[in-house]
Order: sequence, then C-alpha cells, then structure tokens
Amino acid sequence: MKRLALIAVLALLIVPLNSIQSQDSIQWIGITELEAAMAENPKPVFFDVYTVWCGWCKRMDKTTFKDPEVVALINEKFHPVKFDGEMKESFRFRDHDFKFIPDGRRGYNELTGALLNGQLSYPSYVFLNEKFERITIVKGYQHTPDFIEILNYLGNEHYLDQTWEEYKKSRAGK
Repeated sequence: MKRLALIAVLALLIVPLNSIQSQDSIQWIGITELEAAMAENPKPVFFDVYTVWCGWCKRMDKTTFKDPEVVALINEKFHPVKFDGEMKESFRFRDHDFKFIPDGRRGYNELTGALLNGQLSYPSYVFLNEKFERITIVKGYQHTPDFIEILNYLGNEHYLDQTWEEYKKSRAGK
C-alpha cells in the first residue's frame, strides 16, 4: 500500500515537471514543417527572421526569447518559425520554390524578401494569420515587457477591432 501511495505521489510530481519543461523554450519549427503544422492545427504564424552574424538576434535569443511569459505566449498562440534570412538552401513552400538570391554583400533568401517587403532588417518578426496573410512586421530588438504587449495584441487578435494605439491606451496603467 505504501508503495502504491509513493508511486501515486511521484506520478503527480512528474506530470507538472514535464509540463513546465516543455514550456521552458520556444518550440521552433522549420519552414518546411509549417504547412503540415497549419493543416493539423491552424493558428497564426510567428516568424523570427534572423541571420547568424546578427548581434541583436543573438541577444534576443538570450533574453526576450527566454522569458517564461514570452515562451508561453508564442508556444500557445502561434506556430513559431525561426528563419535564417540568408538561408542558401532552396525549399518549397506553398507551391513555390524559394531560392537564395546572391545580391548585395551577403545575399538573402527569396522568402526573406517576400516576408519583409524587400526591406531586409535583422532581427525582424513577421506575424501571419491562419491564411498566411501578413498581419504586421516588427523590426529590431524587443525588450521583454514591450514584446509581451505585442504578442498579446496580435495573439489575442485585438488587431481585428483596435489599432495598436487604441490597444496601448486601453492597457495603460495595467
């Protein structure tokens, strides 16, 4: 009987630990996995468009993207895709072949140009709705409290009935 009670207590302790561990980091998916993820569970898409040489991108990974509230919001509300803006490998996405464009000093992937309207800036965060339509682009390093507000505004679809300014005014003092 004591053994059964011990097993029950351990089971109760292990389940919450597994839940916490699964939320300790953003569950990034690759661009080639996105269509299947959307077919299984349609929800907005969050693109982190970065480059390997970008210092602010690395800082974002070490700070804001480690915050438990940011992690939980992104994992719950979005399909998060970490996308190297200078990816050289070609891939197929939504019936289109995306290739590397050897332009400028470093070049860029065609998808990067499409996501960012040709205005390459790193880091950039692109939010798409369930139909792969762009909601908005957020550029540059984001401090955690500001980014949480952005994630709440977009993830909870406040953008459908409020401008960003209206949303911020409604949240002032909270």
